[in-house]
Amino acid sequence: MDADEPELVLASDGVTRVLRRGDTVRRPVRPFTATVQAFLAHLHERGFDAAPLPLGHDEDGREVLSFVPGDVPVPPLPGWAVTLDALVALARLVRRAHDAAEGWEPPADAVWGDLPGATSPRPGPTDGAPPGAPPEAVLVAHQDYCPGNVVFRDGLPVALIDFDLARPTTRVADAVNALHWWAPLVDPVDRSPALAEADAAERVRVFADAYGMTAEQRALVVPRALWRARRSPARMLAAAEADPVFRRWWDEGVKDRAPRAAAWLAAEAPRIAERLR
Repeated sequence: MDADEPELVLASDGVTRVLRRGDTVRRPVRPFTATVQAFLAHLHERGFDAAPLPLGHDEDGREVLSFVPGDVPVPPLPGWAVTLDALVALARLVRRAHDAAEGWEPPADAVWGDLPGATSPRPGPTDGAPPGAPPEAVLVAHQDYCPGNVVFRDGLPVALIDFDLARPTTRVADAVNALHWWAPLVDPVDRSPALAEADAAERVRVFADAYGMTAEQRALVVPRALWRARRSPARMLAAAEADPVFRRWWDEGVKDRAPRAAAWLAAEAPRIAERLR
């Protein structure tokens, strides 16, 4: 690769820039970079090629990943990104990633990314589960399916990028993260226009069907979603207090959207649970 090849800015939050050089992506190294690269290598070894390939470091000490071509939707989401076909494809993509991740043993010195200032734990095998429910198996998964981390081609999700928040979790807890963004599990006033009238309960069912969730997994979706939503405002506030980028997002509306989502989900929970049965 020619070191003089121009670098194009793919993303920037005002502090960190993600650059493209040819068919590669260059990013600053963070404490969790080595762990994420090991996880990505495992996914590829298991045949999951719908994620960046880890390529080590460049001459400037930056992380190097393969560039994943395609379309990454940005808010307000276009209609082609929120079709039921797209939702089905996303659920199947998440299932493939989970199947590939299952059984991976992280290195003993693994470091995981999280929100700045985070102190509360991510959902574990029993968090949010109804009393008496058997614990879920733990696996490492993506945990951040915001639209900017899903690559589309021809109107369908084909790959996942930005594994910075990947960490040990459970299949249902990770699926709930995807559903938060793509059902979506937020108040209609905070959705992109293309999803303003969407039947979130029906979209949750479509996702669960496409993923191939068992009856036991379906029974955990709503409790885990409620667990996540109740804790989200405090987690986002802690991130805002620790990081200026998150402070900007908090002030620009997250401070209102997060508690509104929790209230909306609490009201809709019975209908979502019924649709999942």
